[in-house]
Amino acid sequence: MVKGKKVIIFDLDGTLIDSIGIWNLIDKQVIETISDYKIENVDLGKQRDLILKKYSQQEDAYLEYCGFLKQKYHAKMNKKEIKELRYQMADKYLKEVIDYKPNAEELLKYLKEKGFILAIASTTNDHTIENYKKENKNIINKASFDAIFSIVYSKGAVKELKPNPAIHYKILKELKVKPEECLIIEDSLIGVEAANNANIEVAVMYDQYSDGNRDEINNLCQYRFNDFKEMLNYIKEELED
Repeated sequence: MVKGKKVIIFDLDGTLIDSIGIWNLIDKQVIETISDYKIENVDLGKQRDLILKKYSQQEDAYLEYCGFLKQKYHAKMNKKEIKELRYQMADKYLKEVIDYKPNAEELLKYLKEKGFILAIASTTNDHTIENYKKENKNIINKASFDAIFSIVYSKGAVKELKPNPAIHYKILKELKVKPEECLIIEDSLIGVEAANNANIEVAVMYDQYSDGNRDEINNLCQYRFNDFKEMLNYIKEELED
């Protein structure tokens, strides 16, 4: 899986960090704040991914997502106001609650020690990434982005979001590597599609919030793991055999 590779590219939300459920909670709070709706039995993560995929080539897909929330839930606030509210609500979670998935930092440190170049390719906005890098003590104390990753690309790095492979092409160009010299680690369908569109092998890290697309994800990936301990053991066996 990693033997012969030079670069390992990680998605962030839902892959390295346990955040999708928190973003679903934030969106639930946003919707119930801007409207009279009470959200129950709605797959907010899947709904969000579908809208972001639809608007992936727009200048600001998350702004268009907030426009979708305005229309769907008949909000009086405009989409810019909804976006601002969303990130105000998210601020405490981003700085104090969100953390690496169990054993993720162990895998990152092991790969770094083995000489792999590590990168992040995320559709998360720049402000959120900065919170993770500079404010989130859980992440900083376990494996800070600056210490581990050679490249951290967020939404602002390219115009087109996943499943468009633009962010991966940018990494390939910057590091001067070929697709076959890379591995992508993802959790979601749009992430796996982006890896496929870049012709890069992809390993899937299980996240419960992607279960709605599980069959499609499994059909498109080359490797899949239930947790980072399982992935770390697999890689150690491969490299140290």
